[in-house]
Amino acid sequence: MKKRQEVYDLYWYFAFERQNIFWKKINGAPAPWTDDPILQKYKFCNSYRVNDRVSQYLLKNVIYNGTKYSDEDILFRILLFKLFNKESTWELLLNNFEDITLKTFNIKKYSKFLESAISNNIKIYNDAYISCANKAFGYKRKHDNHLALLNKMFNTDKIQNEIIKCKTMKEAFYILKNYPLIGNFMAYQLVTDINYSEVVNWQENEFTIAGPGSLRGIKKCFIDKGKMSNEDIIRYMYEHQDEEFKRLNLPFKKIGNRKLQLIDCQNIFCELDKYCRKAFPNLKSNRKKIKKKYIPKKNKIEYIYPPKWNI
Repeated sequence: MKKRQEVYDLYWYFAFERQNIFWKKINGAPAPWTDDPILQKYKFCNSYRVNDRVSQYLLKNVIYNGTKYSDEDILFRILLFKLFNKESTWELLLNNFEDITLKTFNIKKYSKFLESAISNNIKIYNDAYISCANKAFGYKRKHDNHLALLNKMFNTDKIQNEIIKCKTMKEAFYILKNYPLIGNFMAYQLVTDINYSEVVNWQENEFTIAGPGSLRGIKKCFIDKGKMSNEDIIRYMYEHQDEEFKRLNLPFKKIGNRKLQLIDCQNIFCELDKYCRKAFPNLKSNRKKIKKKYIPKKNKIEYIYPPKWNI
């Protein structure tokens, strides 16, 4: 493989500096939390995926909210939340249906309620990543197709029984990937979220998939991958992180003793692609601008992590 050294080094700088911002905010330091003008101005995901706001909401409100749910309900709740990927939509559903479980799931009632929200100009989907919106189940509305997908998965196919029996993340990935409306990227995100729960205990770093943004970042970072696949490149970054942070004199501060995982290294490539649109605009791709500027959130996050991580 042949690296574009300046961008390759930027990958590690970005991971380090974005993590520094995280720690400064946690410790109550006043803004700005970085001297980097690009990181000051634009919105970027955390170096650790689990520290992002939606992941933290998933942990605290969907998986570990203090209520003891069955394994199938945990899986159902995770997939329902992640298909919309929006905290306010989850809150709307909770406020109307009291709780969200497979037993109380009613397609017609959910559909009617979400349609009412849309008619009141309420956004029910997060635009952080765009979930597939084809009419796989014959409905005009995206949310109706997603509700039908959940019904097929859990009530018709009993996917919960298959997922629970999976020994690896890769095995579960291919089960999910075979469904309409779920591509490679979404299936990988879903198995990562499922693995936050106690329902399964897969090895995180035996499997990864490069998403669209990650592919753009890899292309900017490497002039030639040689015989390595995109997933090999992500694994290379995972395996060499300690030596690269040391080489560049970047004292990266982990969360607990947890290294950046494959999912994190994959995500950082996506953020690198965004950063390069300003830092190296000559590196062309199908995305030229960074869409979102950074706007501080008023509510402070109290961070939690899956108990099995022992952080």
